[in-house]
Amino acid sequence: MKSLEDLKELLERIDHRGYPAYKDIRGRYQFGGYVLSINHVQGDPFASPSKVSVEVQGKVSGFPKSLYINSCRRIALQDELLRQFGHQAEKAAFKAKGSGKSGLISVSRCSQEILERSACEINPSSGDILLRMEVGLPANGRTINGREAVKIFFELIPVCVQKSLYYRSLDKRRLEKIAELADDQDYIRHILTERNLCAFVADGAVLPRESGISQKPMRGAVTFKAPESLAVTMNLPYGGNIRGMGIPKGVTLIVGGGYHGKSTLLEALERGVYNHIMDDGREYVITNDTAVKIRAEDGRSIRGIDISMFINGLPNGKNTEHFETEDASGSTSQAANVIEAMEAGSGVFLIDEDTSATNFMIRDELMQSVVSRDSEPITPYIDRLRELYENYGISSIIVAGSSGSYFHKADHIIQMRQYIPEEITDFAKAKAAEYPLKMDKAPFCREPSFDRRPKSVRERPGERTKIKVLGKDSIQLNRDSIDLRYVEQLVDSEQLTALGYLLNYAQKHLMDGQRSMVQIVGELTDILNKNGLDKICESSYLPSGLAMPRKQEIFACFNRYRKLNV
Repeated sequence: MKSLEDLKELLERIDHRGYPAYKDIRGRYQFGGYVLSINHVQGDPFASPSKVSVEVQGKVSGFPKSLYINSCRRIALQDELLRQFGHQAEKAAFKAKGSGKSGLISVSRCSQEILERSACEINPSSGDILLRMEVGLPANGRTINGREAVKIFFELIPVCVQKSLYYRSLDKRRLEKIAELADDQDYIRHILTERNLCAFVADGAVLPRESGISQKPMRGAVTFKAPESLAVTMNLPYGGNIRGMGIPKGVTLIVGGGYHGKSTLLEALERGVYNHIMDDGREYVITNDTAVKIRAEDGRSIRGIDISMFINGLPNGKNTEHFETEDASGSTSQAANVIEAMEAGSGVFLIDEDTSATNFMIRDELMQSVVSRDSEPITPYIDRLRELYENYGISSIIVAGSSGSYFHKADHIIQMRQYIPEEITDFAKAKAAEYPLKMDKAPFCREPSFDRRPKSVRERPGERTKIKVLGKDSIQLNRDSIDLRYVEQLVDSEQLTALGYLLNYAQKHLMDGQRSMVQIVGELTDILNKNGLDKICESSYLPSGLAMPRKQEIFACFNRYRKLNV
């Protein structure tokens, strides 16, 4: 390991030389209180920034072990340190001048959700902190500006480190509250099963968001209040008794007029699979962490999915037990999404009528009388949702604004009035009795087969894969694009980057035609739990912009890969 003096000397020596001379500074340097690593140097000032990391030993940073003693506390602390460093980096960015990206100091921008990210890691045994960032090395044109580089490494980054990665520099009470909140959230998530619940929404929660492009809470929004009939109290380890609405397992219908908060509640439940930061308003909106949003997805590819539970007897005789298409319709895509979510181990389906295929959700009495069951290959969801719960233990939470037929099938019916829920199960059931549900009996279906065994499509074993992410919309592997814009529980573009690496790793090492999709994803999650993202990336350094996806989103990504060979 080199000293900080060595780095300063190197920067002075290469000053005014061509930009490629920056490659000489790669290595590890001992600074006062931390180690600076320059892992990758950009090719020119206009290219992707250089990859830099800092390591602070636990005994130097001084964070009490109580703040990272378990997984949920550790991830919450990592998230807070990253936010603090990012705040300091914004102040320091571009104070060093030059062309292109000169002077850039950036880290991952955290959303309202708390995710495990490669940008900040805390060793659970030692408390050592590793923070990864991107730095734009200064240049005038394409000539090295050594003096501005010295400014970055010896003035700006040290301040960022001192103000964000040392316990003495941070608000100690705030850190304690963050750790306690993480424990409380984890407690609720684990106790849902014991209470026979799918989700919990606390009184006082702020569900509406600031705008369509902002996940910050809306100012002046109506706060949530549970109806008495569904109210439960959680005795939290630190937060004391907290009252809220518990959504029981089974079939729950959310109804109400337009703009009264039905979809807002469902969106909060979608994102409730993740923990949220303090003051987000949804800190205590906790959903079963296997819950999956189900919707129609016109045009998606389907590879070897058994959709016979919902679609059978196609007029062209096509096999629906191993169904494939490059351009699925709304109903077919939604059927595939249901089966894929079952394969991924989901215990709760979240469905919004607005984003569903009508013919997949319901066939009314008049349509049944005109088009007989024998002429209709689609078995609608209403005919299967009780079976899904009773035979497979999968609950459904459905937002409905126009289809009253679901009243007959629901265990609980919640009406939203001006963002306040009211249970109307008895009233709705009484009204539904006036309109008997006359529907043909759903045809028998066997348990879906999940025995898909994908083979790698890599043409050259040693071929390098380029991974590019377009926001939260898609992943590009070389020339192949994976459309993920309708996988709505992906909340950060960094999750998509991680999914790209996971798919690439699976193709290289796991997709051998012998392992099933369930086994492949199971092995990947085991690797992530034991070794983190380092093992998956297989590079000399771990990129900073990766965030951990759920198992359900790994399945979703693989299933939308048009080259998936099953």
